[in-house]
Amino acid sequence: QVQLVESGGGLVQAGGSLRLSCAASGSFFSINNMGWYRQATGKQRELVVASTTGGSTNYADSVKGRFTISRDNAKNTVYLQMNSLKPEDTAVYYCNLILSTSWGQRGAWGQGTQVTVSS
Repeated sequence: QVQLVESGGGLVQAGGSLRLSCAASGSFFSINNMGWYRQATGKQRELVVASTTGGSTNYADSVKGRFTISRDNAKNTVYLQMNSLKPEDTAVYYCNLILSTSWGQRGAWGQGTQVTVSS
């Protein structure tokens, strides 16, 4: 079983920065594909960034040039660095990982972390 624990959310002023973390624990061999999604109040969950082990990374147009996804394999942790934050970035952010396990590829979601950007 795999668990993802997110941290790093909070309240920040417009123009500020936050770094979200998504730490994976449990029984798995490696983190393969990784991604971050967000859901604002009253809106559908949307993709922020998706990155594959093949090196393909796609950012939503709204965050290009401001957000960066990265990983630390030694810590089994994925990060989302968010710079130049805007009020419209306010949402609950979720990490989504595809992991290699004894049972094959398995997907997992984090519990979500609130990001609030004040104007």
